[in-house]
Amino acid sequence: MIHLALPYAVAAALIGIGSYGVLARRNAVLVLIGIELMLGGAGLLLITAGATGRDTWAAGNVLTLFVITIAAAEVVVALAVILAVFRARGRIDVTDALGSECQLATEAAPGASPGAVPAGPSLDAASAGAPTRPAP
Repeated sequence: MIHLALPYAVAAALIGIGSYGVLARRNAVLVLIGIELMLGGAGLLLITAGATGRDTWAAGNVLTLFVITIAAAEVVVALAVILAVFRARGRIDVTDALGSECQLATEAAPGASPGAVPAGPSLDAASAGAPTRPAP
């Protein structure tokens, strides 16, 4: 049997690297990888804690299966959201906010006031591609 300090140290390293990835990265995919590293560290910690004691319910192993299932579902939903944001914006920088997009658009429009929100595209029937009826 291995000494328990090694799995605890690896779990701590995984959680530390994952938290650095979440806090220091700007790319949404790299933030997602950091979250997955932290979930892997939590799973390793649960397995190690379950192996140390006599547990008739095997709670550490069962909770690890739940963590793996939740991590898989989280990856699917997060990648779908990241893909939708990339299609809408063209980038997946997590530090972008609506304010920075509005600020960039107002800088491009000369003569606009600094606090003005630029007008978006019109959604009338002609621009949406819907057939129009002639006036009676």
